[in-house]
Amino acid sequence: MSLYPLKFQPILKDKIWGGSKLKTVLNKDFSPLPNAGESWEISGVEGDISVVSNGNLAGNNLEELIEVYMGDLVGDKVYDQFGMEFPLLIKFIDANDVLSIQVHPDDELSKERHNAFGKTEMWYVIEADKGSELIVGFNQEVDKAKYVAKLEEGKLEEILNNEPVKKGSCFFIPAGRVHAIGKGILLAEIQQTSDVTYRMYDWNRTDDQGNPRELHTELAVDAIDYSFEKKYRTDYETEINKSKELVRCPYFTTNTLEFDKQIEKDYSQLDSFVIYMCLDGDFTIESEDGITTEVTKGETVLIPAALENVILFPKGKTEILEVYIK
Repeated sequence: MSLYPLKFQPILKDKIWGGSKLKTVLNKDFSPLPNAGESWEISGVEGDISVVSNGNLAGNNLEELIEVYMGDLVGDKVYDQFGMEFPLLIKFIDANDVLSIQVHPDDELSKERHNAFGKTEMWYVIEADKGSELIVGFNQEVDKAKYVAKLEEGKLEEILNNEPVKKGSCFFIPAGRVHAIGKGILLAEIQQTSDVTYRMYDWNRTDDQGNPRELHTELAVDAIDYSFEKKYRTDYETEINKSKELVRCPYFTTNTLEFDKQIEKDYSQLDSFVIYMCLDGDFTIESEDGITTEVTKGETVLIPAALENVILFPKGKTEILEVYIK
């Protein structure tokens, strides 16, 4: 059976800090969850493997597709490296309240402790309420002793870097960098396939039963990168009808693409799948065999590696993120 642009059933996650924007802004209005905080758009995480929702392959999950199509789906190089495990987890996140302050271990520490990959990720802000902020990194030189002292004194916020954000703000979060998504922010998150998170502080919140959420303060101490950066925000340029790079790292490359006319994409030199996350507008994908796939705001599509050429037809001005491994 020939491959074509694949959509998947979103996996929605109820979160104590979740809100309604996944439904009202990104059209996840089928969600029964009162506080939908995350929509896992494409996932190979065990227990949450994405299932195809369109075309002849509907009902098959991502792992089954990789088993059958291998490099034709993900790219030969990607398949050789990751085998049956899809290497990226693609999410939309709606923070109606601030998330916990957290950190993710790197590949080495994750393998040692959890037999898992680490988690390097990036954020791209889709919408932000006035005054919204992210926490990214430290605001001064910090070492392990200073961090532990501030944590024990209940003064961790004093050494954390707050970043005001607006639509289009972009941040790269390598494993080890302390971070938290602030209240009133809707964003796209691209990350390694990993669900390993260490919570360092959770604002003294409790769940419906009055219990505090689990913290991982001791695990976090050795996972944190204590280095101080003068600038954490990612600067980039946009140009209408051209893909412009946001982030490139060993785990993924992400571009932004705003277009209002037909775009032809040639991926013949790229040995990887490509993912489109539609942030605004609607468009049609036409693949080499003439198959057309309609994509609307809030949808995510995987272009198999075997599809080397596609044409994108926007319906008015459209904005997408374009993700692949290089």
